Amino acid sequence: MVDASPTQKPKRFYKTASIAQDETGWRVELDGRTPKTPARASLILPTKALAEAVAAEWDAQEIELDLPRMTLTRLANVAIDRAPLTRTEMIEEAQKYAGTDLLCYLADNPVALRERQEAHFAPLRDWAGQTHGVMLMTTEGVINAPQPPASIEAVGTYAASKCNFGLTGLAMGLNIYGSAILSMAVAEGELGAADAFDISRVDEIWQIEQWGEDAEAVARAADKRREAEALGEWFKGLAVGAIA
Repeated sequence: MVDASPTQKPKRFYKTASIAQDETGWRVELDGRTPKTPARASLILPTKALAEAVAAEWDAQEIELDLPRMTLTRLANVAIDRAPLTRTEMIEEAQKYAGTDLLCYLADNPVALRERQEAHFAPLRDWAGQTHGVMLMTTEGVINAPQPPASIEAVGTYAASKCNFGLTGLAMGLNIYGSAILSMAVAEGELGAADAFDISRVDEIWQIEQWGEDAEAVARAADKRREAEALGEWFKGLAVGAIA
């Protein structure tokens, strides 16, 4: 018999997806058995709400498992398998993003774009400074603006305060938004995940308004928005009875 193609999606092999609690946390169960992460650890979440969200993702699969689009499960795998081993690197990555934070780069022209940027960016920079001591300097165009060391340190302190699940979500936000402040705002419930995605695209949306958008760009934005919405579910689920 010829083996299945490595690109072929695996078949759904279970009837029901549910959760159960034990002394280690909330387990996802497929027909009563807990699935394993790539490192062969059990898929156990720290809160009931987050476990329910992950189980719902498994339950939503139909004939085949669309693993690349199972964002919550992928996040859980990273939080369980990788985050305990790479916390230092993940914290440093958050600091790196803060050093070149998207919300600090303002257009030198046109004035209308700069005004739109600041209408969205300034309140979030103020929030980060007042709430977390992350006070970042702005610049125009692509000129780099060195950020206060104390603010970079504050981002590191914030990231280090998160449990492995919270830190994993923060890291995903960095990649989606290109901004430590936006990722922190979503993690803290200050801003919705989809709203943060729209703010991260202020420049891109401006260009679309001027020149239009092609089909590939529309598809890429839709995929990224879906990831952002899943990240919002992650943080909401984690917030109920969170470890940190």
